[in-house]
Amino acid sequence: MQPRIVVDESVHDTSTGIWFAVPGGFTEVPLDVLLAPPMSPEANRLTEAIAPLVEAIPDGVTRQQFIAQLASGQQLLHTLREVGTVHCSLGVHRDDAGDGSGRTLHSLFTVSWRDIAWSPPSVSAARAVATAEQYSHVEYFDLASGPASIGETVRTPAHESGLPSTPLLQIHAYLPHPDCRRMAVLMLTTTAVERRAEYRAILRQIAELTSFESPLAQRQTN
Repeated sequence: MQPRIVVDESVHDTSTGIWFAVPGGFTEVPLDVLLAPPMSPEANRLTEAIAPLVEAIPDGVTRQQFIAQLASGQQLLHTLREVGTVHCSLGVHRDDAGDGSGRTLHSLFTVSWRDIAWSPPSVSAARAVATAEQYSHVEYFDLASGPASIGETVRTPAHESGLPSTPLLQIHAYLPHPDCRRMAVLMLTTTAVERRAEYRAILRQIAELTSFESPLAQRQTN
């Protein structure tokens, strides 16, 4: 059986600026809908979509907790958007590699833009991982989109953040844009630190499929 390939409508949007593909198990978080301005058509559609779910919660306290969690999630998404995030996906996979226990693994994948000082792409890719703190397992390689680098780190949320003090594996891929003035940052985050090799392979696969030119435009010129 041939793998099923889903083509998003963004391939037709010339203003997108970056195109990529994610493997199975990832579900996109609709940032534009969840962060829509109040009273906008998108915000109204979101309200209509979640209203039945909220009304189905019989307990008033539980209902308020759900609304508070939704608001907290929206605040997190606002923070991501403020740092240049243009895409966010949730990953759900079964741990069946090697001696995996079959448990469910969760991850968060984001794509962000970062403005940088002009320099050759190879220099920007190297500088991105050289100046970061505590990066390990650094790699440099050439992709179809140009030079790139990958580095990983393990962080534990501070107690005052209110988040569980569970170590988080963060793997970053840095892909300088050909204009040499901005950089695409692909990040994969998970609590499954022991599966770093598998998640690194996933992020590298995504990076290899990333392009700064529409795949349809490339196909038409070939």
